[in-house]
Amino acid sequence: MGPFILRRFIGMVAVLFAVSVIVFIVFILVPGGDPADRMAGKNPTPQNVENIRKKWGFDRPVYVQYVLMMKKAATGLLPGKHGEYDVLTSFQNRQNVSAEIKRGLPATFSLSIGAGIIWLFFGVLVGVFSAVYLGTIDRLITVLALIGISMPVFFLGIIARYYLAEKPSHPWFPDGGYVSLTKNPVDWAHHLILPWIVLAVLFIGFYGRVLRSNMLDAMNEDYVRTAKAKGLAPRRVLIWHVLRNSLIPIVSLFGLDFAAVLGGGAILTETVFDLKGVGWYAAQSVGDLDLPPIMGVTLYGAFFIVFFTSLVDLVYAYLDPRIRPA
Repeated sequence: MGPFILRRFIGMVAVLFAVSVIVFIVFILVPGGDPADRMAGKNPTPQNVENIRKKWGFDRPVYVQYVLMMKKAATGLLPGKHGEYDVLTSFQNRQNVSAEIKRGLPATFSLSIGAGIIWLFFGVLVGVFSAVYLGTIDRLITVLALIGISMPVFFLGIIARYYLAEKPSHPWFPDGGYVSLTKNPVDWAHHLILPWIVLAVLFIGFYGRVLRSNMLDAMNEDYVRTAKAKGLAPRRVLIWHVLRNSLIPIVSLFGLDFAAVLGGGAILTETVFDLKGVGWYAAQSVGDLDLPPIMGVTLYGAFFIVFFTSLVDLVYAYLDPRIRPA
């Protein structure tokens, strides 16, 4: 396992490097994307633009600008006070990008973890009931799952927020916002119930359909027929032989989906419910075409996706001995 883990680590570093280079080049080459012009404000003089370009190093070669930006990004993660030109700083408001991402982490982590638990639990539940009650309740579950898969997150979020938080004279849920877990755990959960459900609906239907298909295939395998022939209880056969082997693809899906949501994939949910997490910060930065925050959020998201991909590979190898690396 040692060489396998080392290979995965080297792959993580290579992917993060490639992502940072691609994102940097894309936004440097964006037409009208000269950061010096955007930072100078409206009707700047040529001298003002030139002064900004020299202070921030925009007049230097592209590869030097990339190295400087990566160095600033690493410096911003270190504790202590740093000057404006020492860290990765927003071109628009001069705020420390790493500090802004850290500020949004609690909301993003709270949203992602809560929604992940909901969609994994109910996705497995939907898949098991669909497979066990094939041809009866399975049809209703299938219709509901397809509706959930087809429902855009922003549409469902707006409808849920309007009818459950804004329109009623006595709202069931708060109208958006985020409360820290350490400040008030009850309010924390109360503010996040709607975002959790809205974000989880899409995944519940999809996971349920995938697990149903896997379980139906597993029920026809020889090892399941052998277990039944030995006289094992139907529940034991279902849980330990059918469900356990059918969950292996679900582990892969959950690892990748959870990493994507944690890395900014919940951008629409955070925006609709005004959670001000990392996804919300990314949306604001994209709207302003602000390169440093976009770079920071992209690297943040790429890290979690690559990390959880590697973690899923290890869990996958543990669950299925046939694919364990030598």
